[in-house]
Amino acid sequence: MNHTATKSGFVAIVGKPNVGKSSLMNALLGEKIAIVSSKPQTTRTRILGVLTDGDTQLCFLDTPGFHKPKTKLSGHMNNVVKNSIGEVDLVLFLVEPMGAMNEQELELIETFKARRLPVILVVNKIDLIEKEQILQRIAEVSALFPFTAVVPVSVTGNNGVSLVLDELKKNCPEGPFYFPEDTLTDQPERTIAAEVIREKILRNMRDEVPHGTAVVIEKMRERENNPDILDIEATIYCERDSHKGMIIGKGGQMLKKISTDARTELENFLDTRINLKTWVKVRSDWRNDERAIRSVGLNYDDNE
Repeated sequence: MNHTATKSGFVAIVGKPNVGKSSLMNALLGEKIAIVSSKPQTTRTRILGVLTDGDTQLCFLDTPGFHKPKTKLSGHMNNVVKNSIGEVDLVLFLVEPMGAMNEQELELIETFKARRLPVILVVNKIDLIEKEQILQRIAEVSALFPFTAVVPVSVTGNNGVSLVLDELKKNCPEGPFYFPEDTLTDQPERTIAAEVIREKILRNMRDEVPHGTAVVIEKMRERENNPDILDIEATIYCERDSHKGMIIGKGGQMLKKISTDARTELENFLDTRINLKTWVKVRSDWRNDERAIRSVGLNYDDNE
């Protein structure tokens, strides 16, 4: 029987949009849980990733990028971030290696001051600048808050990620594990399926139909006469008829590409054969309609 005290903690990964939060969580876990795209605001809900390493269990909350809300959906996303900071033991604050700190980042720092949590500053994308600039950046941001530790990283180059992990382990409080040791995420498979399809839309569509899409999994079940096949039916909602045409594409080619890419990734992730059917429907201005936001499964304000 192992009597070593275990450590466990919830870690919020916060920062402005597109700073590399989902990529950092995926790198720390060694698995792709959160969807990653070069478009800001890819992450819409909190995604929990669990890493059990020896006597320490870290439960990561990858949060949406904190930004100036332009729609009701944006407002929900910012609430998710603030609520997450209120419920964790440690915070990873990701910043760009250059440029002025924006209003939202300064607001996050005020939230840290109010919560009195250990916050680790992570300066990402250091491969883009010189060493002197990195030191200058660290000095500049550290003047705003007494960070527990500062780690410069390049998530894409997998440089410095293990140092982030070391700092988290060092600062993690003692406590029992919250999840079985082999848990990777608390996200239901339906949520993962919807997120993967949405990522493939973002990746394949470039800027034409940016964030006006949502994916609802209508059905997800093993085939009765062949349990080795998982049948998934998904509806992609968009805001305009013109967007619907673009998502379907000429002769249905774009939708086919999105579905094939999503199916391939889901088969790898869920380790089973998948039969994926997708439809596209128009629901205008759903991002400003509370009922529509809920109907696509995005209940952000559960804990307000």
